[in-house]
Amino acid sequence: MLPRQTEPNANNALGNLLRGMMPGCAVLSENTQTFPDYPGRHSDVLITGPGRAPVVVEAEYDPAATVEQDARERLGLRVAAEQRAIEAAIAVRYPAAVEAAYDVTSALRSAALDYAVLYENGDRFPTAGWLHGSVTDLADLARLVSVPQREVDAAAEMMENGINGAAPVLDEMAKLKPSAAADVAALLGLSEVPQTRRMACAILANALVFHDRIAGMHPEVKPLRQLAAAPEPTLQDAILDAWQAIIADINYYPIFAIGRDILLALPSAEAAALLDRLRPTAQNVSGAGVDHAHDLTGRMFQRLIADRKYLATFYTRPESAALLARLAVAKLEGINWADAAAIGGLRIADFACGTGALLSAVYSQIAARHERAGGDLAQLHPIMMEDVLYGCDVMPAAVHITGSTLSGVQPSVKFDKSRLYTIPYGRLSDDSVAIGSLEFLNSNSQMTLSNFSDPTLRINGNGNEKEAHAVAEIPEEGFDLVIMNPPFTRAGSDWEGSARDEDAIKQFRGLSTDLETQREMSDREKRFTAGTCAHGYAGIASSFAALANRKLKKGGALALVLPLAAAAGASWQLFREMLAEHYTDLSVVSITSGGREVSFSADTAIAECLVVARKLRKGEAGDNRVKFVSLTRRPQQFAGAAATAVNISAAGQVRGLEDGPYGGTNLELGTELVGSILTAAGSAADDAWGGVRIADYSLAQTAYALADSRLWLPASPAALELKVAPLSQVGSRGMHDMNIAGRAAAAPFTRTRPSPTATYPALWGHNARKETRMVCLPDAELQVKQGHEDRAAAVWATASRAHLTRDFTLGSQPLCAAFTERESIGGRAWPTVQFDDSRLDYAFVLWCNSTLGLLSFWWHSGRQQPGRSIVTVSKIESLPILDLRALTDAQLDTAQEIFEEFRDKDLLPAYLADADPNRALLDRRVICDLLGFDQSVYRGARLLSAKWCAEPSVHGGKARPKEARLVV
Repeated sequence: MLPRQTEPNANNALGNLLRGMMPGCAVLSENTQTFPDYPGRHSDVLITGPGRAPVVVEAEYDPAATVEQDARERLGLRVAAEQRAIEAAIAVRYPAAVEAAYDVTSALRSAALDYAVLYENGDRFPTAGWLHGSVTDLADLARLVSVPQREVDAAAEMMENGINGAAPVLDEMAKLKPSAAADVAALLGLSEVPQTRRMACAILANALVFHDRIAGMHPEVKPLRQLAAAPEPTLQDAILDAWQAIIADINYYPIFAIGRDILLALPSAEAAALLDRLRPTAQNVSGAGVDHAHDLTGRMFQRLIADRKYLATFYTRPESAALLARLAVAKLEGINWADAAAIGGLRIADFACGTGALLSAVYSQIAARHERAGGDLAQLHPIMMEDVLYGCDVMPAAVHITGSTLSGVQPSVKFDKSRLYTIPYGRLSDDSVAIGSLEFLNSNSQMTLSNFSDPTLRINGNGNEKEAHAVAEIPEEGFDLVIMNPPFTRAGSDWEGSARDEDAIKQFRGLSTDLETQREMSDREKRFTAGTCAHGYAGIASSFAALANRKLKKGGALALVLPLAAAAGASWQLFREMLAEHYTDLSVVSITSGGREVSFSADTAIAECLVVARKLRKGEAGDNRVKFVSLTRRPQQFAGAAATAVNISAAGQVRGLEDGPYGGTNLELGTELVGSILTAAGSAADDAWGGVRIADYSLAQTAYALADSRLWLPASPAALELKVAPLSQVGSRGMHDMNIAGRAAAAPFTRTRPSPTATYPALWGHNARKETRMVCLPDAELQVKQGHEDRAAAVWATASRAHLTRDFTLGSQPLCAAFTERESIGGRAWPTVQFDDSRLDYAFVLWCNSTLGLLSFWWHSGRQQPGRSIVTVSKIESLPILDLRALTDAQLDTAQEIFEEFRDKDLLPAYLADADPNRALLDRRVICDLLGFDQSVYRGARLLSAKWCAEPSVHGGKARPKEARLVV
């Protein structure tokens, strides 16, 4: 019998393996002198590195009864020769196979370890249970938790305080020297407003921080303190000279060029005052020694974008970026990660790079893989900067931050050029217009760019000012990975002759473009996107999706942050068709949270999804299944993002949408449920992508079956037949409100207050207090515009007693469908629904307000906002409803009888449908008396109601009344 491997043997072997995977760190094992202040304690494995907090690993053989306590006892202890204390400790359980192995190193290399992270603040990750992974996964985790979070947070606060303290200097300059303030704003391509001034301060602060970081790494760069102490020249001149020398001799062009130009534009007095406030801030941040400080300005920069409303440039949260980047890089096949030259053959682009969060996350993933394979990160850096990473944006300041973020990965390493470009946008000097990165949709894939500091011209990022022009080469199908969080802005109004802001073409409203320029830009976009997946109502994000598809190689990876409407909106149909036809290995990740945290970006409450796929190679037959992942919340930390990405990628047998109401496959971190996974056929048809943002996938499975005329309720052994059909086959929907009343030329009516004797009554808007019963009163009267009489008659022909909601606020509104005693026109909130037989009106309104009708509407709708289900007028046509044509005369009589019974009954808001006695009675009457099913089916429908009301997208985070209980 072989002797057992002792724990010190295993610890030494683990240390050796980690040392080979983390060459940039010092890894010590079985060190008895780790903690000088506590000589009785040692570390099993200690990992330290420049700019990182030390991480201790404590390990025991399973069951490892004391390993967590040992790890926790080392938190907060100061490590010998380190200024920092232990902020995170990792507890590891070795499996029995390691203990019994002859070769402990080989056993560890192939072992499945259990591990958890303990934090100084008392947190544990995962909150319960253990993560499972290899030594490689453990090395990755150690790297992630070694970020000195306290120092990063302190540096962020220093930066923000410094910027806030400096901004009044520019505010005062704007009053006394407006032309100077206008010059600074022009350099940024923005209007002269307070946010722009703060942005200028942020850029200067960032350049100063970076200056001090590289001082000493390069002999020609003197520290800020030394420049400030020199008697001559002024600090402004000294810094300008220093930055010009850095640009000429070292590069770092995207970082220092725009900062130099801002500083050059400032009058001497204001420059002195500004530097007097920002220089100490930069020195303090630099002195903190936080390698991740280069991203701090990027985070704050997003708060300062004056045109965010129109450019919709929301900052991708670092944890979200890490999740998307991991999922995307995992799809890059056949790469030898140990070979820097092989990595140098990759081409990775973000055509809406913003502050570079996604490019930075991709760089981090590639660097981690290269380092784990034994590579040298310093040698990799110029390859990544010069050849691999492409970043484009319309804002010079954004490219500045991206350059800072990427260059700061290895600040001591020079590179000759970069692929970061500020792209022309708006009216150009030759009176033509340009539409930013969407210019690359043109068949001419080269764009001539010129000086970085002039936003009215076209700007390069290659750092060679002696070269008058640079060419950005963005070849067709030239990229291995395209990753983006594109702008979401949708097309706005364009009223003839209007110059009002609210009438602007919103996707091109940014950077102070006038209405005529916006129209020309919009026309240009339409020409370039013809025949692609782009759609005007989907917004400019769909145009960026078309750009990504055009530039991506066959076999390349696509990774996008998109509005959740991409999964459900009719205007995104072409995008979904493109994915179904040309991509494989598709994953769609969304967040089920009932609060505002439904997005992967900062500063937005609009739900988003991550779309990750691989483009099919020529002749390849792809997997037509889509993997839908619904997370309970967005990633809260890098370690969580990493573990979530690993579990998503490694998910094996996963339940399908077609499998019946048994739910999805759980996604767990330890024993904590963090989401659920479901697969579905990769069709672009309506509702094929309905598996987004659903916590309990049994609801999706029931709704899917119902749309296929099968009533399959949770806990039912088999499906029952129930005829369901798209609304367009049973009846017809009314017109869009813009074609009924308003300023549009096609609208024949104007709208006034309601009248009991109205010739043309309308049910136009929502009023939850007046809509508690299925019978509603018209809330408007329509009046015919002079000269539009014939058109008015055609519109009035669409009037009906039945109306379907478009924008269902489930937390306050009870009704999915409403009934008006007189035929009425349906307006903004209540499009009409017409049937050949008016008796169907009653059955339609009953069905829609029952649990089965509510579920069908919710399944078919967009769930972008908490507690709201939204459909477009065009999508109403494909809404699955009870096939009313199949009802007998007796059933239609029963429907009218039930309707009369409920005429005076109040219903509670939809999110309380399970606790509403009148809704329960309606379910009983519809299921048992109208449709003829027995009590077991009714009870199943009430369970379904409870499940539906528990969905975060239904209750939207709204608290339930304490007395609310399921009514059966």
